[in-house]
Amino acid sequence: MNSSNQWAMIDKQQARHSFSRAAEHYDEVAVLQRETGQRLIDRMDMIKFQPTTILDLGAGTGVATAALAKKFKKAQIYALDFALPMLIQTRKRGSWLRRPRCICGDMEQLPLADQTVDFIYSNAALQWSNDLEKTFREFKRVLKPGGLLMFTTFGPDTLHELRASWAAVDGTTHVTPFPDMHDVGDAMMRAGLATPVMDVDRMALTYESVSALMKDLKRLGAHNVAQSRHRGLTGKARMQGMINAYESFRKDDRLPATYEVVYGHAWAPTEAQTMQRRTVSVDQLRQSLK
Repeated sequence: MNSSNQWAMIDKQQARHSFSRAAEHYDEVAVLQRETGQRLIDRMDMIKFQPTTILDLGAGTGVATAALAKKFKKAQIYALDFALPMLIQTRKRGSWLRRPRCICGDMEQLPLADQTVDFIYSNAALQWSNDLEKTFREFKRVLKPGGLLMFTTFGPDTLHELRASWAAVDGTTHVTPFPDMHDVGDAMMRAGLATPVMDVDRMALTYESVSALMKDLKRLGAHNVAQSRHRGLTGKARMQGMINAYESFRKDDRLPATYEVVYGHAWAPTEAQTMQRRTVSVDQLRQSLK
């Protein structure tokens, strides 16, 4: 197993089903996703990059797709998601300057030709990849030389309160595990992306009750879809035990739900950078030493 798969594998079919069901009401609860998405777009101002072809990968309901279309008025925008109902919501969005081209597909096998995209933007989607190195290789494949990748994803400290509260009750997986920032960075390097940069932030939402948190996660489609998840019904006693354990985190009469937000960007290598990695024969090395 490579390092990009050291956390539990995602049940892709279940994840797609969950997000498909959540599509209609997703925007009502996706507060954190909208915030991280806008922060990612704002970071473009520091890079001064003007793409002509943009892929919004994991576009969801198209909030960021619309923001990208507004910011880059001359760019062709593609919106890709693996849940078709999400893309239907994207098409319904009424604020379009011009409609994006919607693509239903998987990030681990992009239905795009080589070197066709200047900029890949991905907010809160990479945590649903089962093989990050393969995914980053796909990004490198479709990016033009010198193209840019910018993304957010969630790290292992995400929902640690919920994870700890379930651990106090039983030993099964109830919260989808997320990759460590260093594993993400290593996967980018192995995939051949150039000059990767990573940083992390922590954000917290607060709730009146555990049931309110669980309801939001369900409406987001972001509940546990790990292949190792418990498949049976959760008994009332275990559920109440988890709720009781979660109460230990209460502060100022609110229950926190922490998210470890990982930001990253990297570049598709240029032809010159690729040439620097070329192999040479032993005879050539000997001749250069002379």
